[in-house]
Order: sequence, then C-alpha cells, then structure tokens
Amino acid sequence: MKSAVIIFPGSNRDRDMIAALTKILGRKPVAVWHMEPDLPDVDLVVLPGGFSYGDYLRSGAIAARSPVMRAVVEKADAGVAVLGICNGFQILCEAGILPGVLMRNASLRFICRETHLKVATTSSVFTRLYRQGEVIRTPVAHGDGNYRADDATLAALRGEDRIAFRYCDAGGRIADDTNLNGSIDSIAGILSTRRNVLGMMPHPEDLIEPEQGGTDGRRLFEGLLGAVGVAA
Repeated sequence: MKSAVIIFPGSNRDRDMIAALTKILGRKPVAVWHMEPDLPDVDLVVLPGGFSYGDYLRSGAIAARSPVMRAVVEKADAGVAVLGICNGFQILCEAGILPGVLMRNASLRFICRETHLKVATTSSVFTRLYRQGEVIRTPVAHGDGNYRADDATLAALRGEDRIAFRYCDAGGRIADDTNLNGSIDSIAGILSTRRNVLGMMPHPEDLIEPEQGGTDGRRLFEGLLGAVGVAA
C-alpha cells in the first residue's frame, strides 16, 4: 500500500505518522513538501499534526492555500483515502474539503493528555475494524480543537452518519464534562460525504503498540489495508 505524508512549515507529527504508517502498512510513505504542485500515485494521503505557519490567522488557514492542496482536493475527489490529524484536520476544514471549522478550546488552554473516544460509525475505511459504540483511548495535543459548524451542517453530519468519533469518558458517557475542548455535539472526528476523507483532532498514530501504552489507534490504519480507494 502506497501512502504520502504532506509536510508543512511547522509540522511536528510527521515523523510519528511516517513511523506508524511504515510499521502498520509495511511500506515507508513518501514525504511531500507543501510547495509541490503534485502528489505521487498513492492509496492514502495524510496531513499530520503540528502548528503550520505558527497557527497565525486561524489554525491551518495559511497551509490550506499551499500549492499541494490542489492535488489533495483532486485525490479526495477521485476517491483516494485522505486523513487529517489535528492540524491536518484544521487544514482540511480551512481548504473546504471537510465542513466546519476548529476554534480555540473552550477553556482557552492547550490540552495535552489522553482522552476517550466513542466510535460513532464503522461505515468507513478508517473505522471499519472498530465496533459501533466502542470506547477507545487516544492522545490529544491541541489548543484549537473546538469543532464548530452551523445547524444545517451539523444536521447533515448526523443524518448522513458522518460523525466518526465523539469525546466521552471511560464508560462511554457523553456529556459536557467529558467534552474536553467544547466541540459541538462532542465531535472529535468527521467524514466527508464520500466517506473517504477523515479529519480528527486526537492522534491515533501515537497509540499503536504496547510500548506506547496501548494499541487502540492501530485499527484505524489497519482498516485501510485491502480497502483503500473504495468509499464505504
């Protein structure tokens, strides 16, 4: 399986992502600098976490105008799997590939810790190996993870089963006190209309083997094997 990781000025989780993809998918991804106008022939494109352009303006707003993003849009439109993690999620929203926007955390504080997520749908290449309603652990590290969308967008996400993950507690309870950043409807990740693009704030790439303290993030990447290029 061939993959590419796009690197922007300020990316800092690209090496973590490259290591995870190499270990799980069995092939080292191509690292693509954001100024490249084209992408290689790949099955998966990943926008990793970090602080592109120092989070000036809105997080991801400048990176979304990088030359490579035209190629990302083309890949997404062609059904190629696209994954945006943390800053990558912000960039996908700012580029219009995913709806909504990521705002400052409700606490106005940077959050760096583990959290729990409830799997809201298994109907995607990213979530197909999880169980509906399953609670998993993942690390988070962000200051602008507060997902916001208008009423029509939220209704579409709910009605089309495009909410991938929600913040919860260890028992799966979803409430204001389990919503670590204030996101509307406790949203931690969403899917595109074709279900081949996933944006999420938590970092599954940092919990893929026992040495990291758990493997809950591993199945997200394993689900891509044998299923890439096909919208669920």
